[in-house]
Amino acid sequence: MGTMDIDENAPVITRDEILIDAPLGTVWGLHTDISSWSEWLPDIDSSTIEGPLQAGTVFRWQTFGLSIESTIREIDPPRRIVWSGPAQGIVAIHLWTMTPTENGMLVHEEESWDGAPVRAQPEEMQQALDGSLRGWLQILKHKAEAQGR
Repeated sequence: MGTMDIDENAPVITRDEILIDAPLGTVWGLHTDISSWSEWLPDIDSSTIEGPLQAGTVFRWQTFGLSIESTIREIDPPRRIVWSGPAQGIVAIHLWTMTPTENGMLVHEEESWDGAPVRAQPEEMQQALDGSLRGWLQILKHKAEAQGR
């Protein structure tokens, strides 16, 4: 199976991870129930998926005033999902992996941003992406651990 990765040459790249004390099924289920994102992720105003959770399926979501249309590029449930999509000139690739460890579920994410708006303000964009992904991971941890008990 060909694996898609983030754009290592992009001007903005964020990598982050978090340990979650909850079963893999709980974490994966929350994270990939795209139409429910807005119920538990404060930064996401709405999200809808048009079709099954598989490569090629498009989902639309709104965050920070941006309307984003993303496409699932690769999915290997319940371990890995990659999606990408343009948003007002920003080309983003978002990769998530989930790995069981002795201490819990390790959720690792990587995202690359490229495009004219990113190249114009790389420092600001880097800070925005870092903050956004860190928040997403922390909320996912909180929500999954609360469900898992």
